[in-house]
Amino acid sequence: MAYDLNRCEFIGRLGKDPELRRLPSGDAVANLSIAVGKSWTDKASGEKKEETTWVPLTMFGKLAEIAGEYLKKGAQIYVAGEFHVRKYQDKQGSDRWATEVRVDKMQMLGSKGDAAGAGDYANASGAGAAKRAAAPKQKQPTGDSGFGDMEDEIPF
Repeated sequence: MAYDLNRCEFIGRLGKDPELRRLPSGDAVANLSIAVGKSWTDKASGEKKEETTWVPLTMFGKLAEIAGEYLKKGAQIYVAGEFHVRKYQDKQGSDRWATEVRVDKMQMLGSKGDAAGAGDYANASGAGAAKRAAAPKQKQPTGDSGFGDMEDEIPF
């Protein structure tokens, strides 16, 4: 069992704004779902067909806070995480199961004019993720190797 792999990756669009709530411990939890789709042409009829699958996502901690603040309905995102099945009891006391992807990496796709701007959040922790969200992208120095303005001596 040590060599098993539980990893999911999706690119999709949010169906509604994330639902952000707090656990009794104070940690943030965000629940959201994305639509992932595909389209094809039916070989027999030549008709264009589409199929959409809704993927339930759960985020915790700083990643959940970022999702709650920056993501809006229609935003396109990339997510990666583990597939998880949890058991709970409904109001009548019957056992129910819920499937979800517990996200540990998210990247907002699209332009600033879209529902979300671009940003990469992996294991978001503390102010580091907020700094990444606010920091402008730096350009590579010009030159053949991308190291044109470096000194000849290595400082270590």
